[in-house]
Amino acid sequence: MAGALTADAVALEARKAAQAEDEPTVSAFVPGLPGETPATVTSLHEWRLAHLPPDTRPLPSVTPYDQLLRRRRSSGSDHHEGEAQ
Repeated sequence: MAGALTADAVALEARKAAQAEDEPTVSAFVPGLPGETPATVTSLHEWRLAHLPPDTRPLPSVTPYDQLLRRRRSSGSDHHEGEAQ
């Protein structure tokens, strides 16, 4: 059976988990020089977004699609708007 553990494996994992709870955690803090501000980490994605030029493109228009819908409705079919064809 996939993922099944023997009693020995379960006992070993339980022992490891209990040890992890008892051990003190090691802090990742590294002191810097006096008067030095701590460094900040910026993701590459955030950095790229902050350095993008302003977007001056016009907003897209749906007018051509509206014209297509008007042509279809005026085709003289028997179905009403909102009904399946």
